[in-house]
Parts: sequence; C-alpha cells; structure tokens
Amino acid sequence: MATALTGQDAQAADRSVVTTERVRAELLAHAPEGVGPGRPVWLGLRISHQPQWHTYWRNPGDSGLATTLSWRLPAGLSAGEIAWPVPRRLPVGHLVNYGYEGTTLLPVPITVTQDMRPSPLSPQLKIQLKAQWLVCKTECIPEEGEFELQLPVQGSTALHANDFQAAFGAAPRALPTNPSAAATGLASGARVEGQALRLELRGLPLEARGKTLALFPETAGVIDNASAMTQSWQGAVWTAQLSLSPQRDVSPGQVSVVVADGARAWRAELPVAGTWPAVSAPAAEVSPALAEALRRNAQTGPPATSTTGWLLAMLGAVLGGMLLNLMPCVFPVLAVKVVGFARHGSDPRARALSGLAYTGGVVAAFLFLGGLLLALRAGGEQLGWGFQLQSPAVVAALAALFTLIGLNLAGLFEFGTMLPPGWGGLQLRHPLADAALSGVLAVAIASPCTAPFMGASLGAVVTLPPAQGLAVFAALGVGMAAPYLAISVWPRAGQWLPRPGPWMDQFRRLMAFPMFATVVWLVWVLGQQSGIDGAAALLALLVAMAWLVWALGLNGRSRLVLGLLAAVVLAAAALWIGPLVLREEAPPATGAQASSRSGATWQPWSPERVQQALAAGRPVFVDFTAAWCVTCQYNKATTLSDPSVLADFAARQVVLLRADWTRRDPTITAALGALGRSGVPVYQLQMPGKDPVLLPEVLSPAEIRQALSRP
Repeated sequence: MATALTGQDAQAADRSVVTTERVRAELLAHAPEGVGPGRPVWLGLRISHQPQWHTYWRNPGDSGLATTLSWRLPAGLSAGEIAWPVPRRLPVGHLVNYGYEGTTLLPVPITVTQDMRPSPLSPQLKIQLKAQWLVCKTECIPEEGEFELQLPVQGSTALHANDFQAAFGAAPRALPTNPSAAATGLASGARVEGQALRLELRGLPLEARGKTLALFPETAGVIDNASAMTQSWQGAVWTAQLSLSPQRDVSPGQVSVVVADGARAWRAELPVAGTWPAVSAPAAEVSPALAEALRRNAQTGPPATSTTGWLLAMLGAVLGGMLLNLMPCVFPVLAVKVVGFARHGSDPRARALSGLAYTGGVVAAFLFLGGLLLALRAGGEQLGWGFQLQSPAVVAALAALFTLIGLNLAGLFEFGTMLPPGWGGLQLRHPLADAALSGVLAVAIASPCTAPFMGASLGAVVTLPPAQGLAVFAALGVGMAAPYLAISVWPRAGQWLPRPGPWMDQFRRLMAFPMFATVVWLVWVLGQQSGIDGAAALLALLVAMAWLVWALGLNGRSRLVLGLLAAVVLAAAALWIGPLVLREEAPPATGAQASSRSGATWQPWSPERVQQALAAGRPVFVDFTAAWCVTCQYNKATTLSDPSVLADFAARQVVLLRADWTRRDPTITAALGALGRSGVPVYQLQMPGKDPVLLPEVLSPAEIRQALSRP
C-alpha cells in the first residue's frame, strides 16, 4: 500500500491497490492523450506475485482458473477483452498449467464514445473494478479485490507507460491471413489425424523460422497439455503434432493457438479439418429414484406454520413495535407528536381522536408496506424489510420531505400561506388528517430500524399465509402506536403533559434541528448508494428547494418574481444533476479487507467465503448490515469496534465477514431468508460442523463472548 501518501491522494491510492499475503494487485490507467472519442485509453490490473506463487492465463491448462475482471465504468466507456500477455508453462506433477509468475500486467482496451459525459461536479471519471483470481503454490487460494481510481478527463495519464508498453510487447501479434489462400490449401490450419491434432502455420516472420517454438493453446480442453509435441519446419511452414486430451469433451470447428519464440509471440485462429474422435463419456445422469425424490421435494411447499407460531410472531411484533419508539431514527417525528398532544391540553376528546388517528396512520402504513412487500415477493422479487430505503429515489424523497418539515418547524414558511385561497383552513377543519399523516411519516422513518423481537416476527411473515402475514404487520403498527394511544385515551395521562404556552413555539423551532440531522443521515445513506457526486447533487437540489419554499412564502410581486426564478433554477438543476442522485454505484472499494483500529480485518461477505473458512476449520462471524440501518451503525460503532471483542475474535481466529445490504442484493436477501430473517441487523456466528447461532439485534460484548465460549 502507498502509505507515504496522505489525504485524498492516499485514499485514492489505497482504493486502487489490494494486497494479500500472496499477491499485490493494482489497478492502473494509461491515457496519454486524455480521455475522449478516438483516443487510446487502456486500463489494466498489475499483479505482483510472491516468490513461487502464480496466477493463470485465459486457458489455465489442466487445472487452475483464469483471472476475471468485472468493470463498472461511466456512461460512454466500454471495456474490451484482456490483451493477455504470453504465459509460461507451469508443470505440476503429471499436469501442465499456463500462467504468470513475478509481475504481470493484464491490459484492457477502453472504447470511448460520444456519449461520454464527465460529471459537472468533477473533472475525473470514476473507474471501478472487481477482480477475481486463483493464486497457487503447492496449495491454491481463491482471492478477489475491489478497486477504484479516478481517471482525469483532460491531460495525459501516462505514469505507468513503461508497464503498458512492456505488456503490449508481450502480447502475441496476430498472424496475417490470406483469404484467397484457403481455396488453394495454402492457408494455416489444423487437421485431426486419429488421436492427434496436426497444426500448420504459415506467415511466421523470418526471425522465427528454423527455431523451436513454444505453443500455448487458447482453446481449452482439446489437447493433452503434458504430452510431448513434435514440430518441424518445411521452408516457411511450421508444423506441429499434439496428442488429443483423453478427457476431451468438445469438438470445435476452429482452434486458437499462441506460438512464441522467447519474448516474441504470434496468435492464429485455425480452422479444423478431419473427423474428431468420439468425446469422453458424459457425466452420469441422476438416477430415476433420485429424480423422483427431487420432484416430490420440489412439489412440497414449506411446512405450515402452527397457530402457536403465528401467535408468538404477533406477540413479538407488538413488543418490537413498542420498542421502535426508543430508536433514534423515530425521535424527531415523535417529538413533534408530543407537541401535538400538549396543544390539545385539557381537551380529552380532541386528544383521544388525535391518538386514534395517529394509530390509524401507523397501522395503515405498516399494512401498506407489508402488502407491497408480500406482493412483490409473490411476483419473484427478492426483498426484505427496509427495501424502500434501498432505492436512491426513496432516500432522496425522504430527505426532501424532512427538509421541508425542518424549514416549516424553523418558521421559514407556513404551509397555509403557500396554498391557494380557501385551502389554508383545510388543515384546521381536518386536524385528524395531520395526526394520521404523522403516523405514516413515523413508519416511513422507522422502517430502517429493526428493534429487538421484530427480526423473528418479520422472518416468520415469509412462511405465513398472506392474511396472517398482514396481521403481523398490523401488530407492529399497534405496538408502535400503543404508548401514544394510551396517553391519548387515558385521562390521567393528561396530567403528565405540559400545559400549552409560549414554550411550544420555541420547542417547535428546536425540533427543526433533529429534522435537519435526519437529512444529514439520509444524504450520507444516499452517498453510499450513488457516490459522492450523488450526495452533492442532492444537497444542491435541497438548497434550490429551500429557496423556492422561502420565495413562495413572500408577499406581493417578490413572491411571483423570486418564486418563478427559484422554480426555474430548481427545474434546471433537477434536469442537469438529478440523474446523479438516482444513479446506483458499486459500494466504495476498500480493498480486499477493511482493517479496524485493533488490527482485526473485515472482508466482504459471500457464501463461498463462508464455506472456505468453515472448511479450513475457522469460525465465521457475519454482520448483515446496511448504511440506512441506524441500529446497525450503532452496533458497528460500539460493540463491533470494541478492542476486547476484536481481540477475542482474533484469538479464536474468527473470520469476520460483512454483508452490506445498503443496495438490493438478492444473494444477501436469500441468505437472510435462510436464517429466518427479513431485515437487518442480523449477526450470525457459525462454528465448523455446527449450526449457525443468531445473536440479538442490539449487541453487547458479553453476548458475543458468551456465544464464542459455547461448546
């Protein structure tokens, strides 16, 4: 890692490099004329291997796995195929593989079209790459890394020109083809002769003639890589004969080969003549008995949930809904609700009606979300609780709503003055609508929180019939609204409420700041989804919206002129930078591992990583989390960052994996469903050979230590 850098340069350098015990991989760029249509632009992954370790070519040979590169590029940029450098033979016992040792660069050509539009907020393009490679010595270890670099649009990017020039020189050159020669039988080609394949290459350069060439078959699974090859020259024609693989399972009409003379190499695509021998026997089919058992199992639905299980889910939902009121994400809305109760003062009827309307809004909102979730799941969508905040559009809309509420509470404007004549008294004639809407708003902002007792209840909804599932969601709403409903209908509770007075106006303005704090959190969540440009664009749109609502609160001609100007600015900003808000980006790359202050390392979760760790005899702790989950962030900042907890993890060699559900991820959703959960946080500890253990949603160091100490 480039530890000598500081600030943003160091952060960018870290994101372009992944270092493991076996390799150092770095994402490089080469754009000597800048980035634009028709200009040469190359990206590449440079892999530096520790001594005796190697990775693999496009055809890994008898074993191994080729390195794969998955790009996420800005609009207008597209990646081509890897320009594979010439590999080397890697004998392993009776096998032969093809790969790389030392340092190698895998360059990729980038095509830039007229659709390329740099962000107006940044003169650079964000390049993101997820790479996977298999690194082997006597053992083989699959590794992966996520990389990111900022590519300047203007100017020259040629810091690694020597590396790219060396890679270009190591890439095989295509042999010239002569279409007219094919009709006369004078073209290069291949012919099947019994259990052998005879190659004939024409057009090799003069400096290669008469020399012994190395051969690397790009077409995998055809030849016996470890068998001896016979070769000869007849004038300018090079011929070679190779044995077919006894495990061959393909009969291609064309084969691609690379031949090399030291550092120089040439590539040819050869049509195949002759008749291929029969391929190896296909894998054994599933027995009829097993096929019938699988068919019956597929037809058998999930076991019916008992009445007792449903009632327990209902009880857990009520308790979880009540505890939602203690979550910090719900406080801003509920504080305003308390002011509403106080406003009614000694009027028990108005207070009771307000509480009932609030309860109705809460229950209706839970039923809507539950019905939508169940309907989408029935249609095949992989969703879980909190799914709405996995959408940048919903997060941005909530940020705009809370900004408006905050500005209203701060006294910048009044909704009544912005409405057409005759509408201003609507809210006064229907105060119950305000109470119901505040209940809906409370649910919208509470949904990222999964309080204790809620996790199991929401997980059980998946296996329940639709009617019972909706009943569980209704129970959540009843539980959340219960404390306020009790205050509103219990006369003696009115004695606990403060009396109306001038303090209410000051308290109202004070409550604007929790609203703005909620906006800060929502912008941070959107930044995890749409990147820094998306977060900055949302802030700019919120400023323009605040200008508009301020202007609409003015009187006279100023309202018309400034309001129209603000509306034009807001509309133009929405068209110009609005797409940045809705763009979903890959999560920020932090390398293969994220280190904590105590030295413990968190790795991105995947089912394969879990199985690899368990197969190696190591325990696994999985943190199913999301940026929009406040409980998740609390646990991450406290228990999961506790030095003593991380020391216990390290002492027991626990593999720490983090499953980030900030954006929709069907694999994570399926894993949560397998654990009987429908939302985050979920904390799973699994020992080799044992069933997984689920820890409480609100973690404590003692609970983790107790779970680690279980026999």
